[in-house]
Amino acid sequence: MANRTLEEIRTDCASCMNCPLGKTRTNLVFGVGNPNAKLMFIGEAPGQQEDLSGVPFVGAAGKLFDKYLAAVGIPREDVYIANILKCRPPQNRDPLPAEQDACIGYLREQVKAIRPKMIVCLGRIAAMRLINPDFRITREHGVFVTRGAYEICAVYHPSALLRDPAKKDEMLADMLMIKEKYDMV
Repeated sequence: MANRTLEEIRTDCASCMNCPLGKTRTNLVFGVGNPNAKLMFIGEAPGQQEDLSGVPFVGAAGKLFDKYLAAVGIPREDVYIANILKCRPPQNRDPLPAEQDACIGYLREQVKAIRPKMIVCLGRIAAMRLINPDFRITREHGVFVTRGAYEICAVYHPSALLRDPAKKDEMLADMLMIKEKYDMV
C-alpha cells in the first residue's frame, strides 16, 4: 500500500470505531507539528485537556514537556508529536493492549508519512510498545536503539515527572543528549 498523507490518515482515524474509546472521545487527538519533522515524539494516549482540545500534550504534562523542549533549544513547531492512542481512556488510565492494537496502525502510517530520523517515546508504555515489551524506563531511558530506518529512545513521560520531580535532572540530561543527536541528523 502506498504511503498516505497525514490528512488521509486523519480522515480515516476520525471515523474509527475499532475500540470502544471512539464512542467516548470528545475530540480525536491525531497529532500535531511539522509533517517533515526529523524528530517525532510519541506518547501513550491523550489526557483530559488533550481530549478537549484535540491537540496532544497541552495539559500540565504538555506544559512541562514544552519547557524541556525550550530548555534544549528544540522548537515545538519543528517536531511532530503524537500518541499511540488517538482517543482518551477513561480517567486517564493506561491504554489497554486491545486499544493499542486498534490504534497502532494509524501511528505506523503517521511515521511512514512523516519519515522522521529519530523517534522519542514519552514514557514506559510507548517504549514497551515501540522498543521492547520488557522495557524498563528507569534503567533504559535515554538509550538509543536502531529500529529499521529510525533511531529510537525513550524518556520519562512528563506526567511522571510531575509526580516524581526527583527525575527531572535525568530528563534534562536525556533531552540534552537528544538535542545533540538531533543536531547531527
